[in-house]
Amino acid sequence: MLQLIAFDADDTLWHNETLYLEVEEHFIALLASYAGPEQARQTLHQVETRNLAHYGYGIKGFTISLIEAAVALSGGRIQGSSIQSLIDVTREMLVAHVQVIDGAEEVLTLLSGRYELMLITKGDLFEQEAKVARSGLRDRFQRVEVVSDKTPEAYATLLTRYDVMPSAFVMVGNSLRSDILPVLDLGGQAVYIPYPATWSHEHAEVPQAGTIRFHQLEHIGLLPGLLDRLDERGPS
Repeated sequence: MLQLIAFDADDTLWHNETLYLEVEEHFIALLASYAGPEQARQTLHQVETRNLAHYGYGIKGFTISLIEAAVALSGGRIQGSSIQSLIDVTREMLVAHVQVIDGAEEVLTLLSGRYELMLITKGDLFEQEAKVARSGLRDRFQRVEVVSDKTPEAYATLLTRYDVMPSAFVMVGNSLRSDILPVLDLGGQAVYIPYPATWSHEHAEVPQAGTIRFHQLEHIGLLPGLLDRLDERGPS
């Protein structure tokens, strides 16, 4: 009964948030003479959230937010060498090794022989396509879609484009805000696999136990068994 299985990329198939956290700690250390850790962190997060409407998701927008927050926290006194340091560490993020999460490659290899698989990721097109290529997982997917944001409308557009009914669609991801709730709103199946560290912007309330079409797994290795059970049960 399942027609299309879609996966989030960052922190579902490979580690990503850890890179941002490392740069955030570098930022906090760099601004230590101007602000304490909590103030620096809160200011950065506020600037990031405000800038999403202008720059979207991704490392390039994060770089601009780091610089803007540094200028604000220092009252414009931040040195050019410190700004360059922020640019350098975020440039390294753009070419960083993509570390695939344990079990992800094996699960994708198994499922690619059973289902049509799609990768749905949001953010900068160049950045996301480069990460997909570096991951070594591209050939497991029939389709790769990079969207500016994961809204119910964005998912509905993709399902219409590929002629997939929501009841036959499964989305697998680590973000309640982006991967789970919009798909439940459309009537699709959503599989939540929490990641140890999640950006605060992606936080949301976990659906209540027993919520129809919502499934939570401890790790990705449990996904094939869940899909087998969903296929046997039929649409909800």
